[in-house]
Amino acid sequence: METNNINESGIPKRRALGRGLEELFNSEVLDYSAVEEKIVKDSSKDEITMISLNELRSNPYQPRKIFDETALEELANSIKEHGVFQPIIVKKSIKGYEIIAGERRVKASLMAGKTEIPAIIRDFNDTQMMEIALLENLQRENLTSIEEATAYRKLLDTLSITQDQLAKRLGKSRSHITNMLGLLTLPLNIQNEISKKNISMGHARVLSKLENSNQQQELVNKVLNEGISVRELEDLTKAPTIVKANPQHHRENNYSEYNYLQNELSDKLGTKVLIKKNKIEISFVNGNDLNRILEILNIEVER
Repeated sequence: METNNINESGIPKRRALGRGLEELFNSEVLDYSAVEEKIVKDSSKDEITMISLNELRSNPYQPRKIFDETALEELANSIKEHGVFQPIIVKKSIKGYEIIAGERRVKASLMAGKTEIPAIIRDFNDTQMMEIALLENLQRENLTSIEEATAYRKLLDTLSITQDQLAKRLGKSRSHITNMLGLLTLPLNIQNEISKKNISMGHARVLSKLENSNQQQELVNKVLNEGISVRELEDLTKAPTIVKANPQHHRENNYSEYNYLQNELSDKLGTKVLIKKNKIEISFVNGNDLNRILEILNIEVER
């Protein structure tokens, strides 16, 4: 083991991100897989250390609050049999370590009865920790709509950037970012129904364009009790007694006869969708993002 990389306590010294990783963070579109791959690839075996699971704390910017228990159990069973193949990435904190990437592996390792996990220690600033936590979930697993919207709002506030800039940085459409943020204007009880998937994104988007919370709740009850469609909900909001929120919100979307379908697909797939000249264009960031989209579309590809 190279002693120049070890501190007095026997733990590998923390290393800054390095120029290559800084370039990835400063690129126009962030790719989580590239960030994690760069860290793992550039780390020597001496920099992978076993850390007690009791010393680990969640990334404070982790947007995911709900974890799929079935998926965790499957991962736990794999870890019991094969161990953790890919080390997690952590940051040294005042007390123990904060998880930068790999929280599912940590939770599954605890379920598997493990006491330690392989980890790579890196120095991330708060902005980078927020970005990587969001990216891991967006590009590898689906967040709930409210979790995703909350993460976007935190990024906008912290980075002081526009919705256009955020959309480009995450490889999303501007309309998707705008529609998701609109969910946060809804009352908390309606947000809870969205998180529980009792209300679809299509319904939620229509409701978020209304200003009166009482009218929103009345229409939510119709969705829940009568099962009305998004089209039917839109028709109901056209009544003269319905108070609409900022009409400028819809101006950019009046150019295309397929606008409604583009918005529906964009919300469903969480990425930019364009319909033109009898073609549907679906954008994706990387292979993992493409697999996520294929899974949503229920398309299985034999390799």
